Amino acid sequence: MLFAIKDLEVHPIDFAEKFAPGVIDLGSEYRQKTAIETSGRADLVEEHHGKHRVIQDIRVRGRLATTLEVSCARCLEAIAEKVGREFDLLYRPLGADAGRDEISVTDAEAEISYYEGQGLLLEDVVREQLLLAVPLKVTCRESCKGLCPQCGRNRNEGPCDCTVESEEPRWAALKEIRGKLAH
Repeated sequence: MLFAIKDLEVHPIDFAEKFAPGVIDLGSEYRQKTAIETSGRADLVEEHHGKHRVIQDIRVRGRLATTLEVSCARCLEAIAEKVGREFDLLYRPLGADAGRDEISVTDAEAEISYYEGQGLLLEDVVREQLLLAVPLKVTCRESCKGLCPQCGRNRNEGPCDCTVESEEPRWAALKEIRGKLAH
């Protein structure tokens, strides 16, 4: 769905869309399990910069929800993660801020994204917001034991047969003191 400037000049656009799994590319780290449901409103915000310059920003407010399959950060098992997010975004035409002198950026200006051409695709907004909503590290459970660093076996399924102890040379002095105290 395209939020075209010419349409937004006439009236705001309400949207309620469902995106089936695979329609929006989420990269290789995430697999969409259920449809992405999104709804909200897009409208035009005109900013006057000086007497003759008007910048047409697009404001998109809404929410989204879906379930993604992600890998556990410790054991790499697949986990179903429910993801939901509300958003209130402002998009400015690409290049509208070009040529401005270096100035400090306000918190509100730091939240501005940019669109190119005659409008903004809802799919781009949804993809960006979905990726921002996913936690950086997800674990299958709090007590996940992860993978063995030697053989790669999932320690949640049972202990591995690795007996290789890698002795850290920096601990040698403490080990020597411990040995003297034991005698």
